[in-house]
Amino acid sequence: MRFTQRGGRLNLEKAEKELLAAYEAGVNYFDTAYIYPGSEELLGTVLERNGIREKVHVATKLPQYLVNNLSGAERIFREELNRLRTDYIDYYLMHMMTDVAQWERLKEMGILGWIEEKKKEGAIRNIGFSYHGNTENFLKILEDYDWDFCQIQYNYLDEHTQAGAAGLKAAAARGIPVIIMEPLRGGKLVNLLPAEARRAISENSRGWTPAEWAFRWLYNQPEVTVVLSGMNSLDMVAENLATAEAARAGAFTREDFDLIDRVRSLIRAGEKVGCTGCRYCMPCPRGVDIPGIFLYYNAMYTEGKWSGRKGFFQNVAMTRKPAFATQCVGCGKCESHCPQHIPIRDKLREADRALRPLPVKIGIHAVRAFMVRSSRKQAGK
Repeated sequence: MRFTQRGGRLNLEKAEKELLAAYEAGVNYFDTAYIYPGSEELLGTVLERNGIREKVHVATKLPQYLVNNLSGAERIFREELNRLRTDYIDYYLMHMMTDVAQWERLKEMGILGWIEEKKKEGAIRNIGFSYHGNTENFLKILEDYDWDFCQIQYNYLDEHTQAGAAGLKAAAARGIPVIIMEPLRGGKLVNLLPAEARRAISENSRGWTPAEWAFRWLYNQPEVTVVLSGMNSLDMVAENLATAEAARAGAFTREDFDLIDRVRSLIRAGEKVGCTGCRYCMPCPRGVDIPGIFLYYNAMYTEGKWSGRKGFFQNVAMTRKPAFATQCVGCGKCESHCPQHIPIRDKLREADRALRPLPVKIGIHAVRAFMVRSSRKQAGK
């Protein structure tokens, strides 16, 4: 999901180096999804041209929210096989389940027979689901079917939200492997830590980086089977590999847990919106850059108002097409897709007031007007 882009497309050459570096070091589980633009095709290309498809486990997902019947599921599955250049999927997930009602709808559609058929054919080796709802609904879905595995958002900020620790332990008790997504909360547990939290980590005698603390907290729990990470540099690959190699379940001390508790408290003291930047809310029909606005709104309170507004100005306000919160017409489409269940419409209004007080609004308007005039002059030459 987080491969580097170049010219609006995924950078195949760069991503291939990163994928192969991970593979050569022993990584054998690669997670993608139908809705990650270009990701399935890129992964399939890399695996095929390096002759390693049979040596790794590929995980991808059925976007159950886009499927109304079995023919739709079949069409998407065939498209995924084609993109991935394979005739089977090792780990196939019902993508982004948030409520048991979604699972009931799939069953009424006949998905159980479809799954059985695919497993019998060998086209699907293991079946699971990825989840972003509350613990109660997670447990209902977990207990309703003989799942081969499941995938949950879990990190030290989400210990008791979504499926949470209770869901993790319940799955493990049933012998169901648990795949962890969002271990760094979309990078927030690294790039958007408050200054005090960064200081607490840097002064700790362990000498671990913010990412290492987050990963080790997960690896400390024996119920965790696999931890996913959206790496997009060779340095990230190297650091994450080293962390995984060194980490052991049950290795945390009381002092380690105390550090995590302190960092967690410092983060929550400043954060305004619990957005992970997953972009499931996008595209907005009116062009609002929802994750961008929330990113810089949070940055105002975790990094400083100047830093947040500067980022907003550079990356949201000055885009060719306007992407302001005021373009929202309240359709609610974004909220229906948000895994974090954020009241997006209310938070957009709140964020806009903070990011664009009147003087900033006037400045942005003046700069955009100048850009339009310059563009028109250039076009008239």
